[in-house]
Amino acid sequence: MNTSFEQDLSAKGFIDVAVDPTIDLVAEINRLKKEKNAVILAHYYQDSEIQDLADYIGDSLGLSQQAAKTDADVIVFAGVHFMAETAKILSPSKKVLLPDLKAGCSLSDSCPPHLFAKFKEKYPDHLVITYVNCTAELKALSDIVCTSSNAVQIVESLPADQKIIFGPDRNLGAYVKKKTGRDLVLWNGACMVHEIFSQERIDALRQEYPHAKFIAHPECEDHILAQADYIGSTSGMLKYTIEDPTDTYIVATESGILHQMQKSSPSKTFIPAPPNNMCACNDCPHMKLNTLEKLYNCLYYEQPEIILPEDIIARAQKPIERMLEISAKLGL
Repeated sequence: MNTSFEQDLSAKGFIDVAVDPTIDLVAEINRLKKEKNAVILAHYYQDSEIQDLADYIGDSLGLSQQAAKTDADVIVFAGVHFMAETAKILSPSKKVLLPDLKAGCSLSDSCPPHLFAKFKEKYPDHLVITYVNCTAELKALSDIVCTSSNAVQIVESLPADQKIIFGPDRNLGAYVKKKTGRDLVLWNGACMVHEIFSQERIDALRQEYPHAKFIAHPECEDHILAQADYIGSTSGMLKYTIEDPTDTYIVATESGILHQMQKSSPSKTFIPAPPNNMCACNDCPHMKLNTLEKLYNCLYYEQPEIILPEDIIARAQKPIERMLEISAKLGL
């Protein structure tokens, strides 16, 4: 990569090179994947056009499992920064790329590692469980990592008298606390997308669609979860809508998941839960930074690359591997 590209990456976080508008981006991305033995992992919250060309689409647990077992030389992560970091931690010898380095996470940002380390010092006899939506540095401070798919089961797998710190999401932590009856110490962090839903507007929607089921992600606030017909991770919500006979759903999570829901159940109706009047939609602005053009440039130039210190990788591997071991043992 030449100096101008390096300066561009430093300033913008992605390769800002104009893409020939006449080329077939999907065909070229697929060609580059074969040429470079690359795999594209995409989160459910990505734009539909990126989901449709990914080799694997999933939630945080599924993406972590795929990153751990892929035999590709290059992993292109169509998601946000902490997800690409997780892939690098699990496959340190592979090149891990992220189309836009500025695709961050409001939840991850709400828990600076140096502050969490001081918080952890207050509870020396507590085991630390962190939600995967956090930085590599925070994972390195943890004993076990979890996802929304397995958080309840991981806590329940531990001895009943084990004291636990749970972070960084206070809403997921409160949900786990309620489901397990465990007295968790919670870090006060949250995801911006899951805290903007409007109770009043959801109530109005439910009156408009009285036969619809309301399903929600456990990162939502408690008053939203209290009225849900089903609470689950993105993959759990998708599975539920496939297996449940209802034909209409109001969905309280990032709107990207509706693409897979509609593909899996084309005869059903999916309505995004409305945000408050301060927000235009419930899209994650970080997830939506990735585009086909950035994905193409990312593969073509093999930049931006996720680089992590070896000591962080070594320390962060242990809690992630423990999560994967527990998940495998529990059949998750």
